[in-house]
Amino acid sequence: MSFELIFLSGAALFAGFVDAIVGGGGLILVPALFAGLPGVHPATLLGINKGTGIAGTAVAAAQFSRRVQMRWASLWPATLAGLAGAFLGAWTVTLISPDFLRKLLPCVLIAVLAYTVARKDLGRNHAPRLEGRAETLVASGIGLLIGFYDGFFGPGTGSFFVFLFVRLLGYDFLHASASAKVLNTATNLAALLLFTLKGHVWWHFVVVMAVANIAGSLLGTRLALKHGAGFVRGVFILVVTALIIKTGLDAFNAV
Repeated sequence: MSFELIFLSGAALFAGFVDAIVGGGGLILVPALFAGLPGVHPATLLGINKGTGIAGTAVAAAQFSRRVQMRWASLWPATLAGLAGAFLGAWTVTLISPDFLRKLLPCVLIAVLAYTVARKDLGRNHAPRLEGRAETLVASGIGLLIGFYDGFFGPGTGSFFVFLFVRLLGYDFLHASASAKVLNTATNLAALLLFTLKGHVWWHFVVVMAVANIAGSLLGTRLALKHGAGFVRGVFILVVTALIIKTGLDAFNAV
């Protein structure tokens, strides 16, 4: 096994751990891919990222579903909406540059962080505020919107899913994170299919890194289930803070 693959497998393990708790695995894995394989086309690196990440996300979704009561009547339509949104976003990025989001994203994330910190009780108690068709419509709207964002640009997708499930649907952070995994699996699948059709997935890297990502995901899921919504909220704040720093630096460098 090459040094690059060993290094990237370690990054995939850590990314799976963080992503399983609250999303944000791409924050770790994408920079590692660009550092570990500097001469490779960016689309191929993103294809490897999606192929690796979907494994851990799907396993985390399955693990959460066994221990957390999921509201499948709303989640299935929302998942389909997320899949459609991701395809639409990926198609749109072939027509319009997403560069304007590079400068806007840090501001949006700062607002999300400020709101979460200010509302000390946000996401600590699981009290869904909608039922039936109303919940399905709002959940599907979240899936379509954030799915489109994931296909079009991407950074922070899992965190946006979590925040909106907490803020709009009244979920606690644990249930929101569990639900986000299901939708994020769909949006990752859409991107992976597109990258595969374009020949931008190195499967010999993906298979090894996916195993590491699953191992990290299992550990992260276990910790989230053991420590509950308060723990997930704390990790969410840390991940969003790291995203603000990363996306802020990217925007500054772009300027």
